[in-house]
Amino acid sequence: MPKVRERRWARRLLALFGWRVDVAMPPGPRCVVAVYPHTSNWDFPVGYLAKLASGLPLHFVGKHTIFRWPFGAILRRMGGIPVDRRAPAGLLRQLVHEMESRPRMWLAIAPEGTRSYVDHWKSGFYRLAVEAKVPIGLAFIDWRERVVGVRTYLQPTGDEEADLARIRVVYEGKTGKRPELAGAIRFQARRGV
Repeated sequence: MPKVRERRWARRLLALFGWRVDVAMPPGPRCVVAVYPHTSNWDFPVGYLAKLASGLPLHFVGKHTIFRWPFGAILRRMGGIPVDRRAPAGLLRQLVHEMESRPRMWLAIAPEGTRSYVDHWKSGFYRLAVEAKVPIGLAFIDWRERVVGVRTYLQPTGDEEADLARIRVVYEGKTGKRPELAGAIRFQARRGV
């Protein structure tokens, strides 16, 4: 958990730039936190300050190659978990193992997977929540309202379309720094289905 001094510092810095944080704590010790929209490099520093300000001990994943010296120790202290994304099926197993092996873990993932426009979300965060049997927190960085938050947690049912419909309602009206780059809230159609 962030120290009290870090929390105060982060709140003041966010307030200085006109931001506020609106976070409800997760309903249990493990959770996947979907962060949307993700349209700018500025999302990370604003989101990280919100993490500190709220006291929510979020983790994030990153390519294992960025965890080398000199940044590796810093990124791990910030909550980073290195993963090898060359084997997508292996990545899901790695993250389920991380979730199951820790007493507490709230893992933030941007479903768009990029700051560029994509016409669909990657489904890994959803499959992770289903596989690990944990809720999904619906976090947002709303640049129009200057609010970073997560108020809604939902337990995925396994019915992707029904769950995505519920997710769309929560994210309606949330605006990224570059709104034209916000991806559609849908998964890519599966090939051969």
